[in-house]
Amino acid sequence: MISATDHSFLTWEEIEPLIPHIKDQSRMQFVHLYRKYKDQNNYPFYWGDEIEFSLIQFDHDQKVVQLLLNSMSLLESPEVKGLESSEWVPECLEYILEGIPKNPFGSSITDLNLTEEHFKERRKAIKQLLSPNQTLVSVPYFPRFGCPNFTFPSYKANKHPVELHQSVFIGDAALCSQTPYYITSYKNLAKRRQERMVINVPLYIDKNTMMPYGEDLSEYEDNEEMMKALKPGHIYMDTKSFGVSCCVIQVTFQAAGLKEAAYLFDNFVPLTPIMTALTAGSPIYRGLLSEFDSAWRPMSWSCDDRTRQERGIEPLTEGKVLVDKTGFDSIGRYISVDNQFYNDYDYRYDHRQYELLKAEGIDEIIAKYVAHLLLKDPLILRKEKIDQDIFKDSGHIQAIFNSNGHSLKLKLPDEKSGWKVEFRTMEDQLTDFENAALVVFLILLNRAIITLKLNLLIPITKVDENFTSAQKRDAINKEKFHFRKDVQKEFANCELTDDIYTLMTLDEIMNGKDDFPGLIPLIHKYLNQFDYDASKRLQIMQYLKYISDKAAGETIHLFSSILNKFYLKYTTFTLQ
Repeated sequence: MISATDHSFLTWEEIEPLIPHIKDQSRMQFVHLYRKYKDQNNYPFYWGDEIEFSLIQFDHDQKVVQLLLNSMSLLESPEVKGLESSEWVPECLEYILEGIPKNPFGSSITDLNLTEEHFKERRKAIKQLLSPNQTLVSVPYFPRFGCPNFTFPSYKANKHPVELHQSVFIGDAALCSQTPYYITSYKNLAKRRQERMVINVPLYIDKNTMMPYGEDLSEYEDNEEMMKALKPGHIYMDTKSFGVSCCVIQVTFQAAGLKEAAYLFDNFVPLTPIMTALTAGSPIYRGLLSEFDSAWRPMSWSCDDRTRQERGIEPLTEGKVLVDKTGFDSIGRYISVDNQFYNDYDYRYDHRQYELLKAEGIDEIIAKYVAHLLLKDPLILRKEKIDQDIFKDSGHIQAIFNSNGHSLKLKLPDEKSGWKVEFRTMEDQLTDFENAALVVFLILLNRAIITLKLNLLIPITKVDENFTSAQKRDAINKEKFHFRKDVQKEFANCELTDDIYTLMTLDEIMNGKDDFPGLIPLIHKYLNQFDYDASKRLQIMQYLKYISDKAAGETIHLFSSILNKFYLKYTTFTLQ
């Protein structure tokens, strides 16, 4: 959990000379953890969720909806602090709250059936503290984010960007100012990157769009820099907040040990873009309709702390390396030994750290994964945590692992828990039922993968291609995705050939086609091994039917489709 009172964070200027030391200590901490936990394989299956919500204020007379900047005061209330099964924590923006369970859940059908009730309890705890014209919503992306007067209280953005937010659209007051962790992360990202963030999302263009489309930014002092960054026919955004304002659902699974964690990690890699497309609900940015239905790419672009050299814009100087992906992007590598032939991608990593990890006896595949994470410089460091005992403290390496925003995370063990995998590509849905259905689907798929020994792997480059497809407008109905033909074939007998995968729709992936059974029928196959009481299984069946119908393109379940149609129907309607 992030502290709201810790003021001991270092500036980027203080961190930069310490980076070699921090990375070396991180490597040594990982070596210690690896040796200590690599052969422990008896951890029980546990899971937990994290769901972000937005605070909203309505002015019904003026027909205005604004984001309510009031999260920290709500978190201090006894009603929120006294929750039995859940708790609320701050996020980097003052209108976002994240709900998490106090204790992990197991795989029993009782735990799964209680998921929705836990979500309702969290929501109720906050809503009862709000005024009648205020509410808490699980909407993935607020359509007016970055427009004039989009928050309450309303603040004007600085015409000349300041050190902290560096935006001409968003004032610093939107940040969670009482949480130094987030303030420091914004400052240090900007200092490391050395220039303003550039996010260009393609604009939706139809017969009514005036072309060539371009924005008039002449009122801003840094107009020349922005005009160079702005692409014609695109929606321009200029700060990290435009990405991290998307509210998402994350699910973490504890595995029996490292081998099972790597097996689950690899099998979930191809699922990350599939769930991006399935949950997409973010077609509007700064009040303008885009060609994207998902906020995944804007999130990735907004968290890009790479310098111009690392992005390949300027020639590399001595000691600098090309970093081909942001720290918030699709995973670039499978990590099980058996699956290396699927890694058909030129994976960037810190070669020095890789060689040192191998010299310590770390498995080559894991060493390369860790060395890739060590490419990223730490942006957050407490002054009292610079020097750590590598045998007693794992703070540096935990921070390196936790600070990467990849589509999937391998999470390190500690004294209380084992190796874990975090799934990170699902956007919020409108109701507790829908969010519970997504979480339960992932839990059951996790169990089916282990029990039925499924193999969902495709070449890693095809996963990246799937992310490109998942981002597009109406991807559920219009796009096809690379997916494995035979998911029940043993890993050891597989070869990397083009005929192991084919293009499928989301409907086909979830519900099956021809000889391909579909993921939901495979979950039913897993469930049929148990003699569950019919009344207990009924709720699970409703969740799976929702996923099935959503994948089949039933409009009532597609929030992005609802938003798109609403926007286009009201031709005189404007969000600006």
